[in-house]
Amino acid sequence: MDGFTFCKKVRENEKHRVLPFIFVTAKSSFEDKERALESGGDDLITKPFDVQELLLKVQALLRRTEIYKTYGAKKTIEQTIQEDIPKILLVDDDLSLSKLFHYNLTKAGFDCTSVNSAEEGLVAAKKNPPDIIISDIMMPQVDGFEFRRRLLQDDELKSIPFIFLTSKGGEEDILEGYDLGITDYVLKTAGPRVVVAKVSAIIKSLGKERQKVVSELHKAADVLRVKVVPDNFPSFAGFQIKHWHVPFKGIPGGDFIDYFELGNDLMAVILGDVMGKKWGAWYFAIAYAGYVRSAIRVALQNSNDYSPKTILQHVNNSVYQDAKISEVFATLSILILDKKSKVVKYSGAGDLPLMLKDFKKNEVKVIKSDGMLLGFAADGFFEDTVIEMNEDDFLVLMTDGIIESRNESGVPLGSDNFAKMINVMPSNNDPMEFLQTQFSIFTNHRYEDDISLITIRLKS
Repeated sequence: MDGFTFCKKVRENEKHRVLPFIFVTAKSSFEDKERALESGGDDLITKPFDVQELLLKVQALLRRTEIYKTYGAKKTIEQTIQEDIPKILLVDDDLSLSKLFHYNLTKAGFDCTSVNSAEEGLVAAKKNPPDIIISDIMMPQVDGFEFRRRLLQDDELKSIPFIFLTSKGGEEDILEGYDLGITDYVLKTAGPRVVVAKVSAIIKSLGKERQKVVSELHKAADVLRVKVVPDNFPSFAGFQIKHWHVPFKGIPGGDFIDYFELGNDLMAVILGDVMGKKWGAWYFAIAYAGYVRSAIRVALQNSNDYSPKTILQHVNNSVYQDAKISEVFATLSILILDKKSKVVKYSGAGDLPLMLKDFKKNEVKVIKSDGMLLGFAADGFFEDTVIEMNEDDFLVLMTDGIIESRNESGVPLGSDNFAKMINVMPSNNDPMEFLQTQFSIFTNHRYEDDISLITIRLKS
């Protein structure tokens, strides 16, 4: 039995599905890496390997496993987090009744999609998984019972709450429905108001489950003693550093911020944004932020050259070589502040441009990096940029939640408008307080993603 077969057998056991599994090999081909992932492996390490890199991978895998143990498999969690407008899939071959129920569900504030057969229902559910499925029983070709059985065979769809809508009220029919694990049963003669009431009750129940999951997520972060954003601003002579972070819907999310003191004269400022929507950025940000922090520490310990691009390339190598972590791309900004020279060095990986408010010239300079997303390729093409500042000038770092936020008319803030917002700030104002206030006015305190902002001001 080879290692790939062994890994598959391990993953077939429910108790061992989250157990970290690392392949060690002398080969480093893409085919081997692909086979390792397909068989359920977490990583593939090529011999000979660096001990520090091995320890880094093991620590990341153990942290990930603890998260799984604390709040379960990621697919279940993702299904529990609901969108603002609940999505309903209505399956009924009776066009007149279907239109009636569709009208009332839409009027009640639900996003309702109607189809006329079980076959169409399966396609629609797979394409855009709903929050609740409502289905008639008596339909030609494939009836409601068979439709439900097919849903139960699909791991992605089987846990979606299911309501039978039917004119059959016999005891045997109702019992057969509940034997298939349905959530509820509604007679068509009861009318659309009853259907709306049933759906509302289920949505309310799901909302309670969502809050429970969010609570467990916070507990997991506390147990693991990790944070995606520090509680306090760092104190560093010559610079005023502040950050503002609002997690989307209160869920510890895709953005992370960190600070490292490098001896007495240097300070590293880190801003990252996990972009792996495939896994749910909010879900993996804690593990990913911990992984990146560990990689940065290893880079700092093994180098006397505190260059942002050197640190970035080291972190990129660690991420790229990790079979699982490399599937989650992230942006990363690294700044090194020097209190002696009052100079800032910067390098970025797929991040948004920095903005520098120059009061002498009364303008906002846009500072771009050409580095690739973290983990996207072996060589990230990172470069250092030296930023010189005058007293009271300030730098602004942000994630895309800032510029993609919209006002009440649906117009996004955008980079240009945000630059104008920065440029009109009086020199005697606090940059963070001013921008936070202006941004909140623009959005009316409604945010559609994680909000992360860092301001760095040069002070005498």
